[in-house]
Amino acid sequence: MNRPARRDGTPDRSRTSKPRKGAEQPRKQAGRQGGVPRLSNAKPARTQNVPVREPGDGAPSNPWTVGDAAAEGVRLQKVLAQAGVASRRVAEEMIADGRVEVDGEIVTEQGRRVDPNVAVVRVDGVRVVVNENLVHLALNKPRGWQSTMSDDMGRPCVGDIVAERVAAGQRLFHVGRLDADTEGLLLVTNDGELAHRLMHPSYEVPKTYLAWVQGEVPRRLGNTLRNGVELEDGPVKADKFSVLEASEGRSMVRIVLHEGRKHIVRRLLAEVGHPVERLVRTHVGSVALAISVRARCACSAATK
Repeated sequence: MNRPARRDGTPDRSRTSKPRKGAEQPRKQAGRQGGVPRLSNAKPARTQNVPVREPGDGAPSNPWTVGDAAAEGVRLQKVLAQAGVASRRVAEEMIADGRVEVDGEIVTEQGRRVDPNVAVVRVDGVRVVVNENLVHLALNKPRGWQSTMSDDMGRPCVGDIVAERVAAGQRLFHVGRLDADTEGLLLVTNDGELAHRLMHPSYEVPKTYLAWVQGEVPRRLGNTLRNGVELEDGPVKADKFSVLEASEGRSMVRIVLHEGRKHIVRRLLAEVGHPVERLVRTHVGSVALAISVRARCACSAATK
């Protein structure tokens, strides 16, 4: 094609004719239909966030960069929150206090990203594991229900509450138990490690109960329970004890123990002269019922 010349005789390249707009349409259409592929001018990022592996170590060390818009992984405080360690805000405080480590390295800066499926995260030296297949349920077991997943006598049981989940293939079990006359918090899960940590005596996980007992309980009784009471199977101590109400020959108390022996709360209070009429578990460690148990139970007790 002859190019138009300038006055000095040189070709004028700025006036080169351009292809008509319609001429490109078949090419673009062909690209969309799988004919001629369309080209992309995208370039790889200068910084590639590739996990750095130490020689002979199968686990990545410090695999995720901080502050890079292309960084992969999940923010560390979110990982801790998803694992149930604490809320994101509290998790940020834990990180700032130097209580969290990733792959053996203490992390104090906020915004650190990790791959929860690869990185080894610990809080206060305890491994934190995020597994989407784990199930953790907090149930408010009704009074009169059995702490079993099934009952040969046809009585209502915890398994009836989660029957749909079990039918869907989830293998669930309850952590510990409450006797039929005791109501309140019962955990159901498929997490064997969690169940072990909650139930093994060496971890001394506290459990909190509200009890309605016979007689007006003197406040000095708390010292007796905290010092220890001898039962037929050995001594037992209350971690905490307080009297919430006492009137008309009846009292409502709060008691905290880490003991797990059978009927331990009922036997302890009966031993000191105040048999239990009604018992509700409100907390297991830091897990609590989501409703106002005291208000609900006080109302129902008043209707008796």
